[in-house]
Order: sequence, then structure tokens, then C-alpha cells
Amino acid sequence: MLDMGHARATMVQRQLAGRGIASAKVLEAMGLVPREAFVPERLQEFAYEDSPLPIDEGQTISQPYIVALMIEAAQLRAGDRVLEVGAGSGYAAAVISRIAGRVFAIERHERLADAARKRLARLGFDNVELLAGDGTHGWPEAAPFDAILVAAGGPAVPQPLKEQLEIGGRLVIPVGDKQGQQRLVKVVRTSATHFEEEDLGGVTFVPLIGAHGWNAGQPRPAEERSFRPTSERSIPQLIGEAAEPLPPLDDPAFGEMFDRFAQARVVLLGEASHGTSEFYRARSAITRRLIERHGFQIVAAEADWPDAASLDRYVRDRPAPRHAEPPFRRFPTWMWRNTEVEAFIEGLRNWNLQRPAEQRAGFYGLDLYNLSASILAVLDYLDRVDPEAAAVAR
Repeated sequence: MLDMGHARATMVQRQLAGRGIASAKVLEAMGLVPREAFVPERLQEFAYEDSPLPIDEGQTISQPYIVALMIEAAQLRAGDRVLEVGAGSGYAAAVISRIAGRVFAIERHERLADAARKRLARLGFDNVELLAGDGTHGWPEAAPFDAILVAAGGPAVPQPLKEQLEIGGRLVIPVGDKQGQQRLVKVVRTSATHFEEEDLGGVTFVPLIGAHGWNAGQPRPAEERSFRPTSERSIPQLIGEAAEPLPPLDDPAFGEMFDRFAQARVVLLGEASHGTSEFYRARSAITRRLIERHGFQIVAAEADWPDAASLDRYVRDRPAPRHAEPPFRRFPTWMWRNTEVEAFIEGLRNWNLQRPAEQRAGFYGLDLYNLSASILAVLDYLDRVDPEAAAVAR
């Protein structure tokens, strides 16, 4: 049986602290709240995975990292009055309640709100008050708030929420004028009429439905759409519903489309057109964006690892072995020995040369096609670090 306490502690250490969540208050609160109690029973074993999970009414419980990121950005203090819009199963409200003085949470779906209210009461989170209604109106009777967190993405920041902020109050909300393309925005009220905004990066949330959000009848993002059975539609129709138009490959806006994955620990770039120039250029643009704007430092390629190691030494400006051979001179040479990869490697080297050695991004191979070179590389390494193991390996 899964040890939930251990899983929770591991989540806090690896997914939160390990990815830059620095607030001791947030880390402590995330370690206190049992996320497994806020997900469907059939999904409890996945409660501490690094991903959102489905709950009732077609909604989701947010990824733990995103919950922590938003709460940290809100800069909560003991005694704060906090409004949460989009309470879902009540998990984020519970975490907030371990830091703030009073939490007011709103959930659009009556059934979700009722279940969350009972759950919070049963678990002893008695400083949370939960209301069913349109969260885009806020909660005027309980205002003003020191912080407001919105767990759904709207086309703009709802004006009623801004007006319900205390002077110095912080509002954290996903915003995007195109559904499915959202930026996490932090709004600080600096005076009665002035607000300052800060962009915290790309995210993907369920749509914010309400009078000051998206209309319930508007099309939802592909990720949140309630699909008809696939048997009723052709494959081209399915692709058309899921597809998003992309800018030209050379347009900086192309890379920006992938900011929504910036908070992921691993991004896997699949390929529908293996070996085409367009795919290689698209993959390069996405990878460059993740490295240059979001701090990714590992490029892992489906390539012979000894050959990739040669490129890694080049892009990180490390010395090559005395008898190093040119890389990727055996099958399949076309996969990596081409002009698109050369342009990417040169760009990565130029990026790295402007940074300290410990901040440079590396290029690593995952395959062992080149058996003889792989054997030699292993033996060379063992000769240097463990001669006895090298003898065994030989």
C-alpha cells in the first residue's frame, strides 16, 4: 500500500523545492494537506504525481507545482483574507488556509461546491467558507481581500476582482485572449486607481466561465472540450478539432506558443513527419525557447550517445579526446548530420558561451546503435575511474 505521507514529503522536496518554490510557509502548507483526500478514490494512488487530475463536472485539481507557484506568488501572510475563485474539490483552499487567516472560496458548480464544503469540514479546515456561484463577480460582502487566486483562465482580468483587492493586495490569475493560450499574471493594487502587472509565464487552465469571463456557450479550449464519441467523427475531423494554428517557424511567436509547457520538468517532442526539414526546424525553435526563456539545461536526443557526447563537448566548450572522430558518420547519418541540426548546435554553443559553465545546456544521446564506439567509451571511462571494473568489462 502506498505510503501517502512519504509520497507527500517526496512531492514537496522534488516537485516543489526542487523546482524553485522557496517559501518555507508554502512548502510547509503543501506538506500538511492530504491531496489524496481531494481526488476521486480511484485516482488516489496518483495524488502526488506531477500532474493535474480530473474531478467531477469536467473540472480538474491543479498540478501541485502550479498550486504552490500561485500561492507563493500571492505572498500570503498570517491573518490575510484570501479569495479563491474556482475552488474545485477544495484542495487549494485547504492549502491556503494553513497560511492565511480566512479563506473565501467560490465554485461555479453546485455539486462540486457542496462536496468540497463537506470535505473541508470533515478534515477540519474550519477557516474556509465556500460559496456556489459566479466567481467572476468576486465576493463583495467579504471584500476587501489581501489576495485573490483564480484557478481558471479568462480573456482578461475581471474588473470586480481588481476592485475587491485591498491596497497592496495581490491577484494571481491565468489570462489569455485566445482560449487555451494563457499567461499566469500577477496584479498588485498600488493605489485606489492604479494596478501593476507581472507576467509569470505560460500555463493551461480550464476556462473561467462567468459574466466577466468566457460565456458558457463559447467554444472551450481543445484540452477542456466535451467531445462527442470518436466513432461519430472522421480522423480529419478529430485532428481539426484538436489542432491549433501556428505562426511561421521563423516567427518568435512560434516558440511563444509552447510557453504553456514551461513549468514541466520534462517536455517530449514527438514527430509526425520524421526527417523533414520543417519538423527539425520546429523542434529547434521549441527547444531554443525552453532553454533561453525557461532555463531548461538538458537536450536528450534519439542519437548514439558517444556521437552526441562529441557535440555536447562542443556546445559546452569542453576539450575533445585526443583521437576523437567526427560524429554521426554511420547509419542513419541523415538524422543528425544535416544543416538543420548544425544550425541548432551552433546556436546552442553561442548561447552557452555567454554563460558560466554550470549554467550551460548540454546535448545528450539516448541510443546505443554504435556498439563499438559505445564499448570503447565505457571502457575509457572505467579505465579512468575504476580500473578493476574496466578489467571485468573487457
